[in-house]
Amino acid sequence: MTDGNVLLIHTGGTIGMKKTDRGYEPTTGYLGHRMSQIDVFHDSDAPGERVTAPSRFGRRVRYDIHEMGELLDSANMNRAQWVAIAEVIAANHDRYDAFVVMHGTDTMAYTASALSFMLQGLDKTVVLTGSQIPLSRTRNDAVDNLLGALLLAGTYSIPEVGIYFSDKLLRGNRASKVDASGFEAFRSGNFPALVHVGVEVDVRWDLVRPPDPGGLQILPITSEHVAALRLFPSLSAEVLERFLQPPIEGLVLETYGAGNAPDNRPRLLQVLKEAVDRGVVIINCTQCFRGMVTDDYSTGRALADVGVVAGADLTAEAALTKLQWLLSRGLTPGEVRHRMTQSLRGELTEPQATPRFRWDG
Repeated sequence: MTDGNVLLIHTGGTIGMKKTDRGYEPTTGYLGHRMSQIDVFHDSDAPGERVTAPSRFGRRVRYDIHEMGELLDSANMNRAQWVAIAEVIAANHDRYDAFVVMHGTDTMAYTASALSFMLQGLDKTVVLTGSQIPLSRTRNDAVDNLLGALLLAGTYSIPEVGIYFSDKLLRGNRASKVDASGFEAFRSGNFPALVHVGVEVDVRWDLVRPPDPGGLQILPITSEHVAALRLFPSLSAEVLERFLQPPIEGLVLETYGAGNAPDNRPRLLQVLKEAVDRGVVIINCTQCFRGMVTDDYSTGRALADVGVVAGADLTAEAALTKLQWLLSRGLTPGEVRHRMTQSLRGELTEPQATPRFRWDG
């Protein structure tokens, strides 16, 4: 079995931070230096500097490190960095078997979702990972996360953008950060993990999406005029009306339960309708970690009646980045609304047109 060849793209974040007089900061060159001192990342019996020990299948993973021009805490990431990461992957697509993106945890789910849409025709594994404690600390979660991501990417061909954390590979556009301090920082409320890593590596091949035809193409996010608003009981129509003024083009409205909003406040609903009529695309996503937006309740139907699009089981991160990506494609508001209801990268569960009442084998 040939060795895997992986490019580690270091964007910053806790995993590669070094302690300084001002606290922990991303430091150029430090991550590679620290990895070279840890045996699991450097097999002294193998030729070359950056190569893991062979796996049970006899496969080593060789890797190079590409540091982005400015290493950032992920709170400072924006769409420009998303596009830059996508461009590094595209520029190196033919040289490497897979890619691991080292990233801060706070906005990792946004980056993973954005990359899943921008990397059209992706046919290689892209794994985002990071840590809650820096690699430089004696007790950390960085070694397991980084080594696990590296070995998965270099061994298995999973042509998706995933997040590897705490022994699980999650589909990136289905994941959310759920814990600010625990090691199991990411979970996927509405979709199973693609991979569980234990004594054995259990890949759910039945869930892995095949690559889209046509080869890799970067379709960047250029739109900036989207926002998210969490519905709460005392939200006034006046505040909502100001929020929806130009230049806003898209809004993810985080509603109650199964997509519910008050249906006894006509002015609030009228403000939403006026925005929809102006061409603003409004997506209804639940505030709950699990579940799907439906129109089973009259309070949910009221939003649909004024043109708000049901977001199914999209995470807020996937809804926002997908909306940005679609608005960047030059589509009409009607086309954007329609495509928001379709599963483009496995980001949502499309309702079955016909209910099933038996297993047909």
